[in-house]
Amino acid sequence: MAKWNINPTHSSATFDVRHMMVSWVHGMFGAVTGTLNFDPLEVERAAVAVEIDAASIYSGVEQRDGHLKSADFLEVEKYPVITFKSTRVEPDGLDRALVHGDLTIRGVTRPVALEAHWAGPALFDDDGKIYTSFGFRAKTCINREDFGMVFNMPMEHGGFMAGKQVHLTLNAEVDLVEE
Repeated sequence: MAKWNINPTHSSATFDVRHMMVSWVHGMFGAVTGTLNFDPLEVERAAVAVEIDAASIYSGVEQRDGHLKSADFLEVEKYPVITFKSTRVEPDGLDRALVHGDLTIRGVTRPVALEAHWAGPALFDDDGKIYTSFGFRAKTCINREDFGMVFNMPMEHGGFMAGKQVHLTLNAEVDLVEE
């Protein structure tokens, strides 16, 4: 089975979480690396390992980014890497699969299932180097408190400042290079 590398210049992990129970905050992690063992004809044998630099978080607001990096949330000084390692893959159509695995945030590991979709392959010639690429999008939703991120502030109307449910999306281009 071919081993593919996540192309960090064409990959990111994004998140969406409720703010004050009425709006959504969006952000991303810009530093994503990893590998994928993948053959579209043997999807059930696929395996993926992803590393995300927790300090690469960006929401567009410097003060919020600093708070998200603090001990209230990601505690990036102590836990610099977020990881996902697959344990099982269930094909679900021609270009989809449910990818089960272990997500580790802040040193806490929990099982999650990612709904994955892919497109490809695409071929690209870059000065004699032939790249074969696939694109993947994988989504899940986690409760941040399951990973030790319990900071919050109650609101007057009974809600909370920061939602507990975090919607995560991994967008990744994976490449094989033939020289």
